[in-house]
Amino acid sequence: MSKPISIQLYSLRAESSKDFTSVLQSVAEIGYRGVEPAGFYGLSIVEFRNIVEDLGMQVSSSHGPWATLANTSEVVETAGILGLSTAGGGFAPDDFKDLSAIKRTADTVNEMVEILSRAGLTLFLHNHWWEFCEVQGKLAYDHFAELCPDVQFEIDTYWAANFGANDPVEQVAKFRHRTPLLHIKDGSLQQGKAMVAVGQGKMDIPAIIDAADPDLLRWLIVELDACDTDMLTAVADSYRYLTENGLAEGK
Repeated sequence: MSKPISIQLYSLRAESSKDFTSVLQSVAEIGYRGVEPAGFYGLSIVEFRNIVEDLGMQVSSSHGPWATLANTSEVVETAGILGLSTAGGGFAPDDFKDLSAIKRTADTVNEMVEILSRAGLTLFLHNHWWEFCEVQGKLAYDHFAELCPDVQFEIDTYWAANFGANDPVEQVAKFRHRTPLLHIKDGSLQQGKAMVAVGQGKMDIPAIIDAADPDLLRWLIVELDACDTDMLTAVADSYRYLTENGLAEGK
């Protein structure tokens, strides 16, 4: 059974900075069932949720605020307003640059997991390409996952490929039992090149989705960090590809 489709609103950050409500309306008209915010562009969190729900969508998950040890109270409060049982986080390249850094990051994450779990929240981490570089004989995220058994993952499938160095299908399969969210994006897998609408690049999207655990996976979330074409068109084309091919469920 296909999973519901959401959009990471970072994809539409330029448009959102001009008229966020209009962007939400456009996303709803395309047919997206959920949104994943990365900021609220002048709206209160309550206003944001009300608009999303009035448009017939849900907040699938959130990257705002990004969870850290310093802001757990704000993260818990925001998740409560948004009606979420999860909190999202992520780390910079230096946090995965070597085994010592990975161990320090793992210690931080384990402390965050403990704090957030007491508030009823599950922490998930979103990756970039640097977690999928090799460190002392295996991928940095492999070291990290062993050190943080209770954190879950929002695997960004494009970054997990690390510009063709890794098979993203294998990476999703490896972490399938800890991955309730997938970021779906597409492109040439060339560093420095913009992304393209899902289905128009080199990613084997059907195989990637099939590698996830269907009992745990909750949302497929389109994210396009940058496109050379009109972003809203690429977001709409991504929706059509995923829903018309039975890979995701729209409204």
